[in-house]
Amino acid sequence: MMETVFTPLQSLGGGALIGLAAVLLMATLGRVMGATGIVTGLMQPANLGDWTWRAALLAGMISGPAAFLLLSGQMPEIQVPASTSMLIIGGLIVGIGVTFGSGCTSGHGVCGMARLSPRSIVATLTFMFTTAITVFVIRHLIGG
Repeated sequence: MMETVFTPLQSLGGGALIGLAAVLLMATLGRVMGATGIVTGLMQPANLGDWTWRAALLAGMISGPAAFLLLSGQMPEIQVPASTSMLIIGGLIVGIGVTFGSGCTSGHGVCGMARLSPRSIVATLTFMFTTAITVFVIRHLIGG
């Protein structure tokens, strides 16, 4: 059975950094931070300035393990309890959901909720409800 590790300090730190990045992006460029929109705009930028801030934010997102290594002297332990094919299928499902949901969890859940966007509130409630059902089915019905 898969065990979920309780990491309140790491979770608080990660959430604070995401919130800080969202606030800084809004304060400096007037842009809402949604990871999917940032990556999409990186592949189809409106201009060089648009590409630059998106690339810098994406580089910051993926450089977390290197920062952890510098601070702690070791790489973070990462365990992925799914096969490569399951990760690919999950990625495709998320991509479809992001398209139909007009954004991702970071855009709706962090920024949209903070702006009291009705669309984001409904999207976030849908994400959370679906997550709860998925966890229940996988852990209690399937036995994963």
